[in-house]
Amino acid sequence: MSKETLSTSEKEVPKIKLGLEEKYKEEEKKLPPEPEPLSPDNIGDTVDELPEPSGYRLLVLPFTPKTKTKGGILFSQETLDKARIATTCGYVLKMGDLAYKDKDKFGEPWCKKGDWVIFARYAGSRLPIEGGEVRLLNDDEVLVTIQDPESVLHLI
Repeated sequence: MSKETLSTSEKEVPKIKLGLEEKYKEEEKKLPPEPEPLSPDNIGDTVDELPEPSGYRLLVLPFTPKTKTKGGILFSQETLDKARIATTCGYVLKMGDLAYKDKDKFGEPWCKKGDWVIFARYAGSRLPIEGGEVRLLNDDEVLVTIQDPESVLHLI
């Protein structure tokens, strides 16, 4: 155990050693890292393994909100779950071969692969996948396209 000298006296005072803090640090090193929630940045090769939407359907990855604020405050799991359920923004991963082909109904496509879109709260079918879920939407269930989902969605 190392010792240090106080500036006001010549008496030696031992440094404080926090046993629990060291134990927690050791346990953190042993734990596997938490998997990052799925996002367009880290979905990578998983897209190829996802089902191909048929006909006029789109495969959309719902937006996953951040787990903590810029200041470092962590959101509770309940808040995150509510935000995920209420999510109406998504990233278009794949499009069926007939999506937006009906010229009488659409004129031109409302969105394309790689766009962020907003859709109705209960629209589409939810397909659970490892690390999250994807949705199968009809092409006419897309309401608007947006640039950045964080500018539209607000937590708490």
